[in-house]
Amino acid sequence: MPPTSAPTTSPTTRVSEVLASAVRALGGAERAGQVRMAEAVSRALADEEHLLVQAGTGTGKSLAYLVPALLHPDRVVVATATLALQHQLVERDLPRLVEAVAKDDSVRDVDTSYAVLKGRSNYACLHRVREGVPDDQGALVQMPEGSMGQKVLELRAWAEEQAEESGSGERDNAPRHTDREWRQVSVSHRECLGATKCPFGQECFAELAKEKAQRSHLIITNHSLLAIDAIEGVPMIPEYDAVVIDEAHELTARVTQAATDELWAAEVERAARRSQRHVEGSQADDLADAAEALRSAMTDARPGRFERMPQELGDALVLVRDAARACLSAYPKGEDKSDKSADPGLTQAKGSVQEVFATAERMAADLDSDVLWLTEGTERMPPRLCVAPLQVWGPMRDKLLREKSVVFTSATLMLGGDFGSVATSVGLKPSERVVEETADAQRTDTVLPWRGIDVGSPFDYGQQGILYVARHLPPPGRDGLVAAQLDEIVELIDAADGRALGLFSSRRAAETAAEAVRERLPHLTTLAQGDAQLPELAKQFVEDPHTVLFGTLSLWQGLDVPGDTCQLVLIDRIPFPRPDDPLMSARQKAADQAGGNGFMQIAATHAALLMAQGAGRLIRTTTDRGVVAVLDPRLATARYGGFLKASLPPMWTTTDPSIVRKALARLSASAKD
Repeated sequence: MPPTSAPTTSPTTRVSEVLASAVRALGGAERAGQVRMAEAVSRALADEEHLLVQAGTGTGKSLAYLVPALLHPDRVVVATATLALQHQLVERDLPRLVEAVAKDDSVRDVDTSYAVLKGRSNYACLHRVREGVPDDQGALVQMPEGSMGQKVLELRAWAEEQAEESGSGERDNAPRHTDREWRQVSVSHRECLGATKCPFGQECFAELAKEKAQRSHLIITNHSLLAIDAIEGVPMIPEYDAVVIDEAHELTARVTQAATDELWAAEVERAARRSQRHVEGSQADDLADAAEALRSAMTDARPGRFERMPQELGDALVLVRDAARACLSAYPKGEDKSDKSADPGLTQAKGSVQEVFATAERMAADLDSDVLWLTEGTERMPPRLCVAPLQVWGPMRDKLLREKSVVFTSATLMLGGDFGSVATSVGLKPSERVVEETADAQRTDTVLPWRGIDVGSPFDYGQQGILYVARHLPPPGRDGLVAAQLDEIVELIDAADGRALGLFSSRRAAETAAEAVRERLPHLTTLAQGDAQLPELAKQFVEDPHTVLFGTLSLWQGLDVPGDTCQLVLIDRIPFPRPDDPLMSARQKAADQAGGNGFMQIAATHAALLMAQGAGRLIRTTTDRGVVAVLDPRLATARYGGFLKASLPPMWTTTDPSIVRKALARLSASAKD
């Protein structure tokens, strides 16, 4: 990577100038919040400090961190939570920024190279495409039976086109498919033969992506891959100096997800069957017997979190662990790593046993730092044992924050009006915060200074939005929506003449509300999550203003519908985690035992984050107007209500339903004009 020339101006001044140049080239207007954020990011990178930046929707935060990241002399990683933001950065923001920088004579020395890097299973595998998929005995099968075959043919043809045209081979660019279909043309990192052994290693999409990242100044990746690289210590990303984490409100959940393992009896049985072709002794049969013991122990165990490991389950896990270890030892030794004629079935079968061994070993250890639980079985999914870290802030602090400079940014980082909750969750201590903007801070082995700034929003929430709390309704119960809540939903939607997004705590509640609105307001189009794929539902919602869309978690965070399409956001209840959520309940109990307030630290913080994200669906541009209606009176009556309200955009607040219905009627009338 070529070194950049030493700037003659200060880093923050140079960043401001390049940002202004880029904004002009893109036809935009200067935004004070964007400038302040860019200067703060530049300072954090230069001073090796950590930074939390809350930047409201419409601030232009992508450019505000991309400009200082490009100007930073060393490699920077940008990690996002969603595919949508990755696409925005790579397909829109970065190409435009690079083009603008190229036209600016003062910054011709800047290395503007960038690359996208994802986990191996996100790329098509040419070996699997061309040679087939191992069956349960490890033999390669060229084509799956049944209706899946046609889709796999389509995916294989697409992968070959990508190889011919030097495409990326990324899953996001593939024809529509299911997870099961994609697994027919992809491999996990354990199943991969490795570039030196694979006959198609020189063409490998994943290897080419890594090579490009190695040559690039800026790497765009996701939270999960960052966690695997930095926290789990599996080298996935070329050496880098700093990280910008966008959508940082989701980081702890994504890190937890990346560190969560699952095990079920059928998976162990499959690993045993695949080993039978490659293991001469009885070790594969012993592994199959261990799978049966695990199935029996899981059948006898009660679903939910285990405070203490049941004896039979613990014994079964030890049996699986030891049988998997013995099976691995029985595989042929001394393979030539450069032998491209090596048996791919052996490599992939061995990888499946390694996966079983690693997970069983972790579960059998029954560590206090892990949470273990058993899921309920369904028609489509057997019961599974799951293990996840009790907390992730410790590993994040020790393995990421001590090693790198990290910028966290999102529209939602101040919960309860303060950065403390989010800072603590990612491994920063409130006592380490540098409050004065100009003060210097010394980073040591034990102290990690950080700054937190809110650069505001271009929106005037007090004028553009109303927060309505239905204080007169009964508190929500366990039996779902009651008649009074359904009446309120129908009356609000009727006043708005559609144009409503309903965010519900459960699929059952969303479907119940949809059924009531369809019956009582038949002139409106009412859609519920599950009626079609989310992109299709969102498209119909945008195209027809007299449409209502009801759904659950993916709508709370993943829907962007500016304009008159959405003038009413309904939230049926404060989205506390379920009392029987194994991980959240364990974390809440641990916080209580440590002398804290587990409810506020875990449950209320979780709810505040989701409510802020949900309320953020309403105002997406400076001309949007509307109402966020919370049908849970506890927001107005409970002691924690103030914390939750302080986490929401500062909208004008009322508990009077007549005021809200009149406001919605006026908005609906003006939208028709």
